[in-house]
Amino acid sequence: MTTPTALNQDELKALVGQAALHYVVPGDIVGVGTGSTVNKFIDALASMKDQIRGAVSSSVASTERLKALGIPVFDANDVESLAVYIDGADEIDGHGYMIKGGGAALTREKIVAAMATRFVCIADESKRVQALGRFPVPVEVIPMAAQHIARRFAGLGGSAVLRMREEQPVVTDNGQYLLDVSGLVIQDPLAFESEVNQWPGVVTVGVFAHQKATVCLLGTAQGVVTLAY
Repeated sequence: MTTPTALNQDELKALVGQAALHYVVPGDIVGVGTGSTVNKFIDALASMKDQIRGAVSSSVASTERLKALGIPVFDANDVESLAVYIDGADEIDGHGYMIKGGGAALTREKIVAAMATRFVCIADESKRVQALGRFPVPVEVIPMAAQHIARRFAGLGGSAVLRMREEQPVVTDNGQYLLDVSGLVIQDPLAFESEVNQWPGVVTVGVFAHQKATVCLLGTAQGVVTLAY
């Protein structure tokens, strides 16, 4: 008798990407996020592309992937609302609050999430936490404010570093810089998001509390677990 092989992280991502198709409304425009888990969803969405009008995407990378699979992509300004937004998370707690932005698309992700009636988070179980903050909090900032904002986080006990790639600052799709803030335990995500978003120079903080998940499809060793908030 053979023992079933445990699914690896990539296989768990494919599992939740496929499960998310259940939340896609035929005839509608789908909100689509960014990242490796979402890529699995986009690949699965291609199987029902003839049943939807298209998608609104939160990043250039997702837009290119959707178009390559023959799925029309609409500008967010041309769409009044969305029934569902499907995206991953870097962390998610027991209330559906999330940290997002590891893929640098947090601002556009938050915009598309705000357009949607329902936010379906797709993630593997490694992303589930008791309190947000183990994963560094991404913050998109206007470049001239980066060091000022880093000092403000230091005042909260956090350590903010400029995200770099090949010795150059990472530039978002919006032309801005990213800070990654470690050392925080975020006990009140709603208050934290509201406060940081008011700091001059902050474009978006990667805490998604006001745009939290409605449902999380969590890939586990036992299969997909559905968590509702």
